[in-house]
Amino acid sequence: MTTLPAETVLSSPAQYKDAVRQAREAAAAYYGGGESSLDDASYDQLLRAIEAWEKDHPETVAADSPTGKVGAGTAPVGDITHTTRLLSLDNVFNPEGLVSWGASVERRLGRPVTGGWAIDLKMDGAAVAARYRKGRLERLITRGNGTHGEDVSHVIGTIVGLPIQLDAPLTFEVRGEVLFSREQFEHANMVRAEHGAKVFPNPRNATSGTLRAKNRPYELPMTFWAYGAVELDGEAFLPENATHAEILQAVADAGVQTTAHTPAGLHVFATLAEVQQQVDAIAALRPSLPFDIDGAVIRANDTAEQAAVGVGSRFPHWAIAYKYPAVERMTTLKAVIWEVGRTGVIAPTAELEPVEVGGTIVTRATLHNPADIRRRDLHLGDTVTVRRAGDVIPQVQAPVVALRPGSAEPVPLPEVCPNCGSEINKAQERWRCVKGTACRLPALIEYAAGRDQLDIDGLGSKYVNALVESGAVTDLGDLFSLTVEQLTAASGSAKRGAKLAEQIEAAKALPLNRIFCALGILGTGRSMSRRIAAYFRTMDAIRAADADALRWVEGIGPEKAPVIVEQVADMAPVIAKLIAAGVNMEEPEPETTGPGEGPLAGKTVVVTGKMTGVLDGYGRSDMNALIERAGGRAGSSVNSKTDFLVAAEANGKPSSKAAKAADLGVNVLTPEAFAELVADFIG
Repeated sequence: MTTLPAETVLSSPAQYKDAVRQAREAAAAYYGGGESSLDDASYDQLLRAIEAWEKDHPETVAADSPTGKVGAGTAPVGDITHTTRLLSLDNVFNPEGLVSWGASVERRLGRPVTGGWAIDLKMDGAAVAARYRKGRLERLITRGNGTHGEDVSHVIGTIVGLPIQLDAPLTFEVRGEVLFSREQFEHANMVRAEHGAKVFPNPRNATSGTLRAKNRPYELPMTFWAYGAVELDGEAFLPENATHAEILQAVADAGVQTTAHTPAGLHVFATLAEVQQQVDAIAALRPSLPFDIDGAVIRANDTAEQAAVGVGSRFPHWAIAYKYPAVERMTTLKAVIWEVGRTGVIAPTAELEPVEVGGTIVTRATLHNPADIRRRDLHLGDTVTVRRAGDVIPQVQAPVVALRPGSAEPVPLPEVCPNCGSEINKAQERWRCVKGTACRLPALIEYAAGRDQLDIDGLGSKYVNALVESGAVTDLGDLFSLTVEQLTAASGSAKRGAKLAEQIEAAKALPLNRIFCALGILGTGRSMSRRIAAYFRTMDAIRAADADALRWVEGIGPEKAPVIVEQVADMAPVIAKLIAAGVNMEEPEPETTGPGEGPLAGKTVVVTGKMTGVLDGYGRSDMNALIERAGGRAGSSVNSKTDFLVAAEANGKPSSKAAKAADLGVNVLTPEAFAELVADFIG
């Protein structure tokens, strides 16, 4: 595996020839449905270095140079002639590059662009041309070398957004991108694992391989997004002198999905300054999209202006791809560390050779569970794809098996609990120590004492460890039977011991949702504990609930429900101690006047940043509780279903969530404005 530095400079003919070889081999592996030795960012860097060398040394340009060729000259050509050339796009990587490209368009045009600039998403999939005759999808063709492509019509009927039959008997050719959505990608790898096939390293490679694969015993659904169309067989389809936006509207009216249907939509702006703002808005939207993108596409909207600007041998001069920093890179899996969480779950973490992903140096990444490690066939020493989108914790996706060294060994799985040496419960995909929460008791007690749970200020790790080591605390229930003397001994101060005893006594009166949250049951954080307590009202009702009953609580699905039921049952002795100690086991009536009422009734609210004004000092849990008291639902990310975003500007700049909210038309409120809206429920 080769991961290139941020900027690659070639300084000799030998380095140039080796770079050409690397680029062609990586492109050939990708287009062949194999596993490339370069991730997308490294490939782009290598091509830029080759182009820079060739610009300075034109007399040394190799005959097999990848520059100026579709697919680096290695894409399978096929024998189907394209109706008109199906070209790829040149790239820019920053605002300066966009301005420079815009100036080149206007130089070629001989005047400023008057028809506006259209911008939509740059999908990270495979370009295809789909031919409809009399309303029926007859042929699907890959880009190939731009003039000829491969016939991949065998996948017709498996692609969402590209219907086999239209409502009207129209004849035309639509062009766009086929890709796997993230959900489709996970499904594809699950299906492949069930059939004993290698998992795909990433959605882009999966698309290339799936388009060309024939006679598989299974089908893998993909998705299509159109970005253009041309007329076919001399039949009229497009409006006369149609703009790019009007072409996509004609395609959409015919029943084919277009890039205008994505969450980012299609926008037309008069200036490149406005385009740059949309580029930034799309970048903020990127982590929440249901599919991968690697940039935005900007083009002259007026097709007459496009024709006047013209095309080159590989790229149209009137369109450009604005590439974003890579959220997926390749690196080496050095080791796997097994750690035990406060609930006893044994979680694997990958140790990696450092690699820059999404602007951050990544050295560790999440692995899901032992079953997933085996399903993905991960080996120590593997080259692996690592993904990081937005603020999401980096995750290892899959190995690049073609690059596996001979010394690589399957990731060893633990035989006993790595924390306490006890047996492991392997009944579910997520393994747990048989001692459960007792395995990491100090961590659980410290969590329970936290502000969002029992709010026992001062009961930190030092005192908790002392209580556990002395045997005074063997589970959460023991916390409420501690004497002042025991707390004094643990804290080393009679004054601190008395203060802790007062706070523990006060915690007994907290509402059920806080007590339930303190139990540390897997999958029940602060917000979920509030929902469970609000739905069942008493601990007895929660303990009596089966998985079907729990699924009536918003956010609890078929996988989480039985896990919660099992853990509540396991906590029976602890809950009995809590009851015996006089801890409250009921949830008070809600402060709203009734279900579906309050200023936020039926509304979803997302909160970001530090609160100000009346809400100064309110944490995430405090805000979520306030939202629910006022009749609303607290969301975690901004999407099309969000009604309000509560956001304070940081350093005078809007957050990425605020930018996304603006793009989606979500109402953004300052903390002060939100406080006025829910004033009756603060306190």
